[in-house]
Amino acid sequence: LFLYVCAVGIGGTFQYGYNVSIINAPTQHIHNFLNETWTSRYQKKLNLDLLTFLWSVIASIFSLGGLCGALVGGTMAIQLGRKGALLMNNIIAILASILMGISFPTGMYELLIIGRFLIGINSGIGLCVQPLYLGEVAPKHLRGGMVMGSSIFLTGGILTGQIIGLRELLGGETYWPLLLSSSCFPAFAQLAFLPWFPESPRYLLIDRGDELSCVKALKRFHGSLHYQMEMEDIQRECFVLSGEKAKKPWQLFTDHGVRWQLITVIVMTMGQQLSGINAIYFYATYIFKQAGISAEKIPYVTLGTGACECLTALTCGLLIDHMGRRFLIIGGYLLMTLWSIVLTFSLTYQELHSWVPYVSMTCIFAFILSFGLGPGGITNTLTAELFIQSSRPAAYMIGGTISWISFFTIGMLFPFIVNGLKQYCFLVFLVECALVAAFIFVVIPETKNKSFLEIKKEFHKLNFGRNV
Repeated sequence: LFLYVCAVGIGGTFQYGYNVSIINAPTQHIHNFLNETWTSRYQKKLNLDLLTFLWSVIASIFSLGGLCGALVGGTMAIQLGRKGALLMNNIIAILASILMGISFPTGMYELLIIGRFLIGINSGIGLCVQPLYLGEVAPKHLRGGMVMGSSIFLTGGILTGQIIGLRELLGGETYWPLLLSSSCFPAFAQLAFLPWFPESPRYLLIDRGDELSCVKALKRFHGSLHYQMEMEDIQRECFVLSGEKAKKPWQLFTDHGVRWQLITVIVMTMGQQLSGINAIYFYATYIFKQAGISAEKIPYVTLGTGACECLTALTCGLLIDHMGRRFLIIGGYLLMTLWSIVLTFSLTYQELHSWVPYVSMTCIFAFILSFGLGPGGITNTLTAELFIQSSRPAAYMIGGTISWISFFTIGMLFPFIVNGLKQYCFLVFLVECALVAAFIFVVIPETKNKSFLEIKKEFHKLNFGRNV
């Protein structure tokens, strides 16, 4: 199971984290490339407004690709299977890497834009299919930790991208096309290792009706002596569904049986993106400068934030099946609320004492730790657990769509929020974190060590009220 999580993760959410972080290092080199290409092509200099526009397109089209990937990811998981969807997804990543790699030698920045769009599609599909696949394979007592593999590989991708993007490695002027095309290596790794592992047993029995392949897959994953309990659980769910086909996303909105599960996924997904984690990274450079760290050393200090997030994802993966989902996610949001208050004060009085910037720096790491222990990892786990087989792919499509729209929206609005409210922007985020924590406390039951049917039963009274 451990090797399976690694094979699934390396070409899944790892790609998302990696491609989010590597675009930061070559920013100036891409600006120079755009200027040189425009000058040689049109014999005139590229004006500043158009340069800013082209760079914005290159950076933000990744989100548009991610949204498209989320919209098709669930359908691919149904048509090709969970494993088949991830394997096919690697073809998109390899094509994107080739296009980004040859953009510089060919002098065609359009290829860079197309490549970023395609790698966005790859990331959107990976974010949708990987936790779906992991959640369906995992035994009840390990499900939280295994689905947390999505967050562990995502944060591992961010950290790896930060390291590879250092100017001593591939972040320099000579090697930046190689940096952008290096996304092909995780794709080749998954193409080499994932075929050795079986398809999701739940998919094989419930969606395909192939009991023999389901038993073979369960024996591979759980051992020939311990697979019976999982098989009985899948058969019970198959009996309840009685041949019901996988639902489309729009069908979930009219299904009263999943109403509160769907509301929960939407609230948690929006809460995760709008929690202020983006504001923390935005302010990190400013705070590090205030603390006396030179501009040349800031990329190395920023590695600390990536390492911090990766460490907390690992810690959450170890704790989630012992402490439960509710405790960790509510605690994470409440701690983020606390750090938002402290950070607002420390940023307000940043100039008064020499030690105040260090308080701000501590708050940054504490906020990232709190995010990683709660909202960062458990959101995907709960999405896998709140739905039965027929609704789960559509739920991931909806959750993924909401996530990418929120990601794009915060990217567009965030500069205006910061410019308008300055450090008081964290007051907005603390209110949001407190409200999400309250919602989870009231609505979401503990899902630890429960089957998908047991969790559905927990929501039955909430969905139908007195008509139970």
